Amino acid sequence: MNVALRQPMTMDQFLAWEDRQELRYEFDGFQPVAMTGGTAAHAAILRNILFSLTGRLRGRLCQPYGSELKIQVAGRIRYPDAFVVCTPVLPRSTVVTEPVVIFEVIISSSMNNDLVVKNAEYRATPSIQRYIILQQANAGAIAFARKGDDWISEPISGADAVIRIPEIGIEVPLAELYIGIDLTVEPDTAEA
Repeated sequence: MNVALRQPMTMDQFLAWEDRQELRYEFDGFQPVAMTGGTAAHAAILRNILFSLTGRLRGRLCQPYGSELKIQVAGRIRYPDAFVVCTPVLPRSTVVTEPVVIFEVIISSSMNNDLVVKNAEYRATPSIQRYIILQQANAGAIAFARKGDDWISEPISGADAVIRIPEIGIEVPLAELYIGIDLTVEPDTAEA
């Protein structure tokens, strides 16, 4: 049986191809990967992240962006749920190359990708100093931070928990990111 194998795309080929698509795609270093839709809880957490970051960073060099703007990391293109960049971004930019802090909201179907694959990409990107993964079904997070040559993880949970982000000089109460979300709903129902 003969099977025709496609050659992997280059970054430039992907960016040119994606620019002509109606939907958004990430690039895993070889091929496009379609972005899927989220849930109401996911959207609410993203809204709360951007609201919290925007208020705290107003008037500063570091600025937050949402999932409509892509980043280039470790030879790949990703659309993180939110991120902060501390270098100027031109108004017509579609790709940011020096993110400093990344936020992802995790659901069971993306767990391996966010905890393993993207974590390795973010760790391999020198500009990224902190990667914060937020749970969707429970108020909790894991923060990965660069400490010299190490990539250290810290679980964050509890009613009084605070997400400390010294790289951009702010702190955010964990509970603030879950305002307006009913966490009493069964996790399977919340992720449907």
